[in-house]
Amino acid sequence: MKIAVAGTGYVGLSVALLLSQHNEVHALDIVPEKVELLNAGKSPIVDKEITAFLDGNANGSRPLNFQATLDAQQAYTGADYAIVATPTNYDAQKNYFDTSSVEAAIAAIRQYDPSAWIVIKSTIPVGYTAQLREKLGDKRILFSPEFLREGHALYDNLHPSRIVAGAPQDDAEAVAAAHTFVQLLANGADPAEARRVNPDGSTGIPQLVVGTTEAEAIKLFANTYLALRVAYFNELDTYAESRDLNTQEIIKGVCLDPRIRDDYNNPSFGYGGYCLPKDTKQLLANYSQVPQNLIGAIVESNRTRKDFIASEIEERVEEARAKGVAKPVVGVYRLTMKSGSDNFRQSAIQGVMKRIKARGIEVVVYEPTLNKPDFFGSEVTHDLAAFKSRCDVIIANRWNSDLADAADKVYTRDLFKRD
Repeated sequence: MKIAVAGTGYVGLSVALLLSQHNEVHALDIVPEKVELLNAGKSPIVDKEITAFLDGNANGSRPLNFQATLDAQQAYTGADYAIVATPTNYDAQKNYFDTSSVEAAIAAIRQYDPSAWIVIKSTIPVGYTAQLREKLGDKRILFSPEFLREGHALYDNLHPSRIVAGAPQDDAEAVAAAHTFVQLLANGADPAEARRVNPDGSTGIPQLVVGTTEAEAIKLFANTYLALRVAYFNELDTYAESRDLNTQEIIKGVCLDPRIRDDYNNPSFGYGGYCLPKDTKQLLANYSQVPQNLIGAIVESNRTRKDFIASEIEERVEEARAKGVAKPVVGVYRLTMKSGSDNFRQSAIQGVMKRIKARGIEVVVYEPTLNKPDFFGSEVTHDLAAFKSRCDVIIANRWNSDLADAADKVYTRDLFKRD
C-alpha cells in the first residue's frame, strides 16, 4: 500500500517510519535540510527509536520502504492514504488552532490524487473534520488522534496505549477505511503488543473507531486530563512548599491509593511542551456556550504555578543579595520541557524566565541545542562549567547529574528525578 505523510515532525516522522515497515511511505516536508538528513539516515529530532530505525535502514539491518521528499506530486500521486501531520499552533488572538497548514496540505493532496483517503493527525478543534468535509464536499477525510510523548514518539507508536480513528458513523465506506487505517497502525506495532493483557482482561491493542467529532474530543479531553493531573500535583507542591511540608511524603501517601496511582505525579514548573498548553486552551474555547468551571481552572492554575515559582526564585535572588552579591545572575538550565528532548516549544521554564526577567533579574541560558547568541534578549551559552560558575541561582525544570557539583545553587521541583 502506498502511504504519503505530510510533515516530518514528531507525529509525522514516527508514523511514517512505523508504517514503512510494511508499506511504501513517502514523507513530504518543505525544509530541504530535513529531507536531506532523513534520506541520509539521520534524524532531525531527538528520539531514540527514530534514530535507531533510520540507522537500521541506512545500514541494512532494518530495511524500511521509506523516502523523504520535497516533491508533492511524487508523494501524493497514487497514494491509498495521505496522512496530514502538519503543525497547528494555538492562535491566542483568534482563540483557535491555526489550521491553515492542514488545509494547504489537503489542497495539495487533492491536486495530485482525488481519491486517496486523507487522515488528519494534526490536533484540531472539536468539530473541525466534519466542517471541513462539508466545506470541501470531500467525503474521504478522516481523523485519527495521536497520543505520543515528546522524545518517545516512535516508541509510543510501537507500543500504543490505544489506536483511535474517526469517521462519520453513517458512512459505511468511511468507517471501513478508518478500520483499515487502524489496522495499518496496529500491524506496525511491536508484535508483542498483540499478546498483551489489558486491565479489562482483553488482549492486544485497544482499537476504537468513532465519529470524527468524538475522536477530536477524545484527543483534547485526554490531554486536558493530563494537564489537570500535572496542575493538581503542582498545586499540592505549592501548598507543601508554602507550609514547609515534605511534598514527596505527601505525594507518596496520596498515590498509594490504587485509584490515583503512582504516575504523572512529579512536580514541575508547570505543564508545558507542544501539546498540553494549546490543547487545554482549545478545549476551553470549545466550551463557549457550555457551562464549565474545571477546564478554565486548569488553564489558570498553570499561570498561578509559574507565578509561584518565579516568586520562589526571586526569594533566592534576594538571599544572594543579602550575602553581598550586587547583581545576582539566574541561570536557566535547559529550555526543554523534558529530559532527553530537543523541543522547547511552550516549555514551562520559558514562562518562569519571562516573569523573573520582568522583575529586572539578569538571566543566562544554558541550552546546547540552540545555536543562537541569545534567547529573547538573554545570553545563551554552551559552556556548562562557565555557566555553573557564573550563575548565583540555577533553575532547572528537570534535574540532571550535570548539576551535581552545583547542587547548592539549583532550584528545581523535580522531586522524583523523572519526567
